[in-house]
Amino acid sequence: MSEKYKFRDPEGLYFVTCTVVHWIDLFTRKEFKHLLIDSLKHCQMKKGLIIHSWVLMPSHLHLIISTKQDPLEGIMRDFKKFTSREIIKCMAVINESRQEWLMRAFKKSSQKLQRVKSHKVWQDGNHPILLDNNKIQQEKVDYIHINPVEAEIVDEPENFRYSSARNYAGKPGLLEVVLLE
Repeated sequence: MSEKYKFRDPEGLYFVTCTVVHWIDLFTRKEFKHLLIDSLKHCQMKKGLIIHSWVLMPSHLHLIISTKQDPLEGIMRDFKKFTSREIIKCMAVINESRQEWLMRAFKKSSQKLQRVKSHKVWQDGNHPILLDNNKIQQEKVDYIHINPVEAEIVDEPENFRYSSARNYAGKPGLLEVVLLE
């Protein structure tokens, strides 16, 4: 495992990315999106996760985060582990049309791993990057918010429901966000 990308500063502000295996567009269904939003809310309320910026794209989640309680490494590990299990459960309940194909892909991704019992939804790691100055912080906030525009999902960042761009534009968002200045 790389020594370069670790949560080294417990009080630091980090840019992280969680990516679905094979870059599968999993978050096209509202049920999966809301599952992630609810899980992030839980991490905020119970684990002390502070979200400064975020965007949920079809195949990945970008966050700028810090913590006031549990270590970020543990929060992210638990978040990915829990959401993996819940996504697999949810797939059968919502009658996902791609269920067979998705389950095959998630199963294949876990086959050579002893630590994963049956299905692997997320790629390993979350590539934490310490944001230690205002310029880098602003670059990452802009990068996060422009993602849905570049993907041609919306014309304006604040029109994307699954992003903190709404919060930064003074509109209500789906998650509580501590804005960066």
